[in-house]
Amino acid sequence: MIKKLQHRFIAIAMLSIFMVLLLIIGSVNIINYNNIKCSLDMRLTILAGNDGVFPQDFMGPANSPSADDVPPEKPAMDDAPTPKELTLHGISEESAFDTRYFTVTLDTSGTVVDSSTDNIAAISSDDAISYAMTLFEKGKTSGYISNYRYTSATTDTAGETMYIFLDCRRETDTFRSFLTASVSISLIGLLLVFLLVVFFSKLIVRPIAESYEKQKHFITDASHEIKTPLTIIDANTEVLEMENGESEWTTSIRNQIKRLTDLTNKLVFLSRMDEEATKLIMLDFSLSDAISEAAQPFEAVAAASGRTFVCEIEPNVSYTGDESTIRQLVSLLLDNAMKYASENGAVRLSFSVSGKNKVLTIWNTVDSIEPGRHDELFERFYRPDASRNSATGGHGIGLSVVKAIVLAHKGRITAKSEDGHSIRFTVIL
Repeated sequence: MIKKLQHRFIAIAMLSIFMVLLLIIGSVNIINYNNIKCSLDMRLTILAGNDGVFPQDFMGPANSPSADDVPPEKPAMDDAPTPKELTLHGISEESAFDTRYFTVTLDTSGTVVDSSTDNIAAISSDDAISYAMTLFEKGKTSGYISNYRYTSATTDTAGETMYIFLDCRRETDTFRSFLTASVSISLIGLLLVFLLVVFFSKLIVRPIAESYEKQKHFITDASHEIKTPLTIIDANTEVLEMENGESEWTTSIRNQIKRLTDLTNKLVFLSRMDEEATKLIMLDFSLSDAISEAAQPFEAVAAASGRTFVCEIEPNVSYTGDESTIRQLVSLLLDNAMKYASENGAVRLSFSVSGKNKVLTIWNTVDSIEPGRHDELFERFYRPDASRNSATGGHGIGLSVVKAIVLAHKGRITAKSEDGHSIRFTVIL
């Protein structure tokens, strides 16, 4: 129990930290990638707006040479980036000298008109033309190809298409290095946090563990202490009945003794099931026969209470588990169904095999219940209707025992109402 609580705390803490780290690292790397992409696109925009070359005044008029030295330039593009935007994305006057790019111009039929690889040494003219023709045939206008980001622009000459390719190996290598470093550091940090959480979680759960151990010892000791006076009261009642005969008072005493004995036995059972050292005796047995035999006594109970009881059990199904606790599980579920079924209602038990799972279902009608799942019924001492429990003799602990048995067999159990007038308990082993 305490180990499960500690493991759950560690899992929740680590999952929360992982999600936060994932959000931070993901956001930082996405922003970094977008900045790199924007910087590349700005360079391509400058080149596309100036026939595939860097203009001498692309950073602004202040850096422009005199009009006597430079031929007239094309009019500035409406969507050309401003000097402030260029500076923000790491583009400066030196970008014209450290940018590796090449261009290929094709006419409307896809024939190469011109190609320029003067500003790059990593690619041949033939490879450049091959890239451009491939993109032209596919109708691509922008994107990535190999280690290059490209865009296309229509020239003023007879609608020719110029493909401009920008070498982005330096940027992509930087991005990959940053991504690798950030992920590696995050994983190392996550591992260190995990070790710290494991260490401190032991300190956190220690008071709870001590309190829980004291509670278990108290339940076990109190249960044994209660059994002794109950045995004496039962013996004294038997003597009174021998001397004075059976009466409504002695009958009431015996009923209360039975209730208290049943409660103490269940409390001791739950206390033992909570102990991790407790091991059930797992043997192969006929699950079909065990369920059938455990259900048989309830036929008389159903008949006496005016309820309909139907059993549908798939025969010859074997199972490896603790037979005595499985029988107890079936008895407790049926006892619960008989106690809380509506007057003149119905109880149905079905057992079948679905793939590798053994599925036990117990369904019964009820007077009224909220539709949906009702996992709260498995909580200890849960009593949705105190007067109803008092009338039926329930303690609110039987279904807790059922859940403990199911979990000990690595199974699952659910309680669900489909219509608000019936409830179905499903056990999957």
